[in-house]
Amino acid sequence: MAKVIIIGCGGVGTVVAHKCAQHPEVFSEIVIASRTLSKCEAVVKAIGRPNVSADRVDADNVEEIVALFERHKPELVINVALPYQDLTIMDACLRCGVNYLDTANYEPKDEAHFEYSWQWAYADRFEKAGLTAILGCGFDPGVSGVFTAYAAKHYFSAMETLDIVDCNAGDHGKAFATNFNPEINIREITQNGRYYSEGEWVVTKPLEFHRSLTYPNIGPRDSYLLYHEELESLVKNFPTIKRARFWMTFGQEYLTHLRVIQNIGMARIDEVDYNGTKIVPLQFLKAVLPNPQDLGENYHGETSIGCRISGKNKEGKPMTYYIYNNCSHEAAYRETGMQAVSYTTGVPAMVGAMMFLTGKWNLKGVRNVEEFDPDPFLEAVAANGLPWHEVIDGDLEL
Repeated sequence: MAKVIIIGCGGVGTVVAHKCAQHPEVFSEIVIASRTLSKCEAVVKAIGRPNVSADRVDADNVEEIVALFERHKPELVINVALPYQDLTIMDACLRCGVNYLDTANYEPKDEAHFEYSWQWAYADRFEKAGLTAILGCGFDPGVSGVFTAYAAKHYFSAMETLDIVDCNAGDHGKAFATNFNPEINIREITQNGRYYSEGEWVVTKPLEFHRSLTYPNIGPRDSYLLYHEELESLVKNFPTIKRARFWMTFGQEYLTHLRVIQNIGMARIDEVDYNGTKIVPLQFLKAVLPNPQDLGENYHGETSIGCRISGKNKEGKPMTYYIYNNCSHEAAYRETGMQAVSYTTGVPAMVGAMMFLTGKWNLKGVRNVEEFDPDPFLEAVAANGLPWHEVIDGDLEL
């Protein structure tokens, strides 16, 4: 049993708090902290358990995070705040002797750039301090990396191609809304794409490549090639991979709105002057778009996220393998009050914390999820609302 602090109280943080509260045998005390105390208090009230409490912290401020840790003395912090805040939280962890877990890699505020180098640079300090930092423990990144590790452990002698495929076939009834933080979502989609091929990174224009892929229980959907951070760690940790790509589905209405947002300058992340006040257009847009936390009530349909892998099986023969999860927006909302995109990120974050606190994931230093044993994690993910399925030697379509 251990005390944890959850920093961040958006849709994902809400799911993490609900799921941690379901396991008092692991999480003896849970503190939810964010910049807005009232949001944390509302989640605490909704959970209604005496071991769950709220606090306030500005995660941009190392001293405030240190003070938070000193007040509560947690064993682990689950960081589901903004990616800009990863390093301040990691700095506070080193000062206070707190272990760390997040769901998205660090990126600077002034540049839409995803790279693990900033966090990997902390490896020696965490290891020398006897601490663990688990990076990218959502779904993608997160379960996608564990799926890959599971495939390597049980099926492949050499994985050669990896395609991570992410479909949201849900309908929330809004003309335009993002399924997680709009600022992060739009920055991610509007930057150049990248994929890995024969030891090199190939850069593409934003959403330049797309094709129709068939998703289980959903059918064909237009899928677009993006860069996603787990590709960087997976090709490093599984060097037999010759090609690695990430695909995500988007509807035409969504893409039309996105083009308009870009064309009129609302996707800009630099400051502009508005009546003598400096504002960032994308941050202003975030303030007027629907809050992803409020989408769940009217969300219908499901998500489908998985890994499609080809290579040589344990006997050296050609093999294809598809491992995936489908998650219902309605079921996620009934359980946690949040939609499936938040649910599929929040459940793995809780499970990763459980793996660490129960000693099943015990490597020191800064680690990506695929470096740990995949078996107990996937067993717990399935038992906590995200069952997964396998297709062996099927058509990968890629």
